[in-house]
Amino acid sequence: MNFFALFGLEASYDIDTTKLAATYKSLAQVTHPDKFSQSGGAEKLMAVQKNAQVNDGYQVLKNPLSRAEHLLSLRGIDMQHETKTLQDPSFLMQQMEWRESLEETSNAADPEAALAALDAELAIQTKLQYSQLADILKADTEQANLDAANRIRKLKFMEKLHREIELKEDALLDD
Repeated sequence: MNFFALFGLEASYDIDTTKLAATYKSLAQVTHPDKFSQSGGAEKLMAVQKNAQVNDGYQVLKNPLSRAEHLLSLRGIDMQHETKTLQDPSFLMQQMEWRESLEETSNAADPEAALAALDAELAIQTKLQYSQLADILKADTEQANLDAANRIRKLKFMEKLHREIELKEDALLDD
């Protein structure tokens, strides 16, 4: 399913999120199963399926990372169930450094400040990766798509690490 087409958008990483939200609202109203409560079973089922597609599409397109993955899937690179790992030695070293920093925050004089500093550094690097991803996805070449897939893998790690930092911050607040 091409969610860009469903929402009347050009298949591009850079989308008009205001238009996306407005189209979603409109499509959700038109396909809402309650509108088909008096219809036959087949029509009800069709409405439920179409509404599910609208909801799924909106969730995919509003998130920059899943939007990039969807765009790549339309270009023939499916990352949904992949087990491929990154081969970038410098990023692998960076991952290890971030992991060590996260572990060391527990022993820091001010764990909250240490977590905040790590999260701030990660946010800067994440923003840079997203910016580079946007530039790479503008070119629809085989190499650009492979490079974009690698950026997505990096961003998935970074987003996961960000969630782990948040969990550790929450745990500190609970103590």
